[in-house]
Amino acid sequence: MSTVLIVEDDAAIRTVLCRALTERGYAVQSAITGMAGLQAALDARPQLVVLDLGLPDVDGTEVLRMLRAVSTVPVIVTTARDEEAVVVAALNAGADDYVIKPFSVEHL
Repeated sequence: MSTVLIVEDDAAIRTVLCRALTERGYAVQSAITGMAGLQAALDARPQLVVLDLGLPDVDGTEVLRMLRAVSTVPVIVTTARDEEAVVVAALNAGADDYVIKPFSVEHL
């Protein structure tokens, strides 16, 4: 079973994603902060990380840079910011793809 790590501080979004991915047969772990997400990625070694850029402790782009220093796990970033520069910065930091909030689970 593939494991997906959701790093998202919004409880409603996190809950929906966890439930939907679990229903689709994935093992799901979640974290609320960037540092907790980084630790979970190192401990659980998921096959995919879904990483929010707007986290309460550390900007998601910084979390991505730290993660890329130690892992090649695929990362999809999510953000409510639709400015091109934000998306380009995330891709340059090592994101494999991105989705702009709000998005559907099917889109993800």
